[in-house]
Amino acid sequence: MRYPPPAESVYVDLTDRAKLRLTGADRVRFLNGQVSNDVRDASPERSVYTGVMTIKGKLCADAFVHAGNDFLLLDAEPELREPLVTRLERYVIADDVTIEDITDSLALLHLIDFAADAGSPHLPELRTALATLGPGVWTVASERYGREGLDIFHEPALDGAIRQRLHAGFTELNADAVEAWRIVAGVPRWGAELDENTMPAEAGVETRAVSFTKGCYIGQEIVSRVKSVGHVNRQLRGLRALDSSPLYEGMALFAAPGDNAPDSPAKEVGKITSAAPSAGHGGAHFIALGYVRRGWETPGTVLDAIMRPADAPPETLTDDESNVTTPPCRVEICTLPFV
Repeated sequence: MRYPPPAESVYVDLTDRAKLRLTGADRVRFLNGQVSNDVRDASPERSVYTGVMTIKGKLCADAFVHAGNDFLLLDAEPELREPLVTRLERYVIADDVTIEDITDSLALLHLIDFAADAGSPHLPELRTALATLGPGVWTVASERYGREGLDIFHEPALDGAIRQRLHAGFTELNADAVEAWRIVAGVPRWGAELDENTMPAEAGVETRAVSFTKGCYIGQEIVSRVKSVGHVNRQLRGLRALDSSPLYEGMALFAAPGDNAPDSPAKEVGKITSAAPSAGHGGAHFIALGYVRRGWETPGTVLDAIMRPADAPPETLTDDESNVTTPPCRVEICTLPFV
């Protein structure tokens, strides 16, 4: 099943994301040696999504790279603020590059003009209005939630004036709505689908986060080897509940009865990383993202999702539930995105 995108234009407040400014003559060469995508493709008009890699070809961060005339700007999830600075500074040796944390001095809103799909675009008029606010506002195209949107970087003092202009056509999404749309769009997030044990190919981000032509960077050999092998041992997939049972982050995925020998124990084949009510069913059904082992990832495969006490967040359990496993919820593997 595919779900239609919203009919209205929306914006998301991303001001809490970590923001690092890189200056110096070697900034592009230095950063290109640390990340998986080609920093040279970033411009004042368009950002580049990338992974920051370990020597083992796994992610230690994901970020968007924006390029000004004399600087590079990275933005990443809030919890990566200190680790990302530490990771980058570790490799500054004789490079002419300075890394500055400007998180608290730069606000960020992200806009998606869904109304343009129905022939009523709001972005052109808004960009004209934003231009009157002066050099304290910088707009750049950026694909954050499965389709191209517009980032508005600005001085915090201008936030009220910008939001006033947004009222003519754009609706702010709250955190729950953002998370639901992210899942529908099939976009992995750091701390949920992405962590230090994730390879880009497992999360399905190698097509937009990796350049296979730019040359060497930390982890490049492993990332290229994975591409040449042609498969990984697990893959991020969409999951759709086949009844009204709720799905939760942390649920284990098991081969459904009939896929194992009659007397053999169920085989664990994956885990749910994010879940939300499905707007396509009026909230009665759930959809989710999760990793599924190779051999069970084919769309249409039916699995059982089970929440075990060991996987459940402590705040969701009572004393009576501490040894209780939820009844299986039947789910179907889906291709991403759902939309």
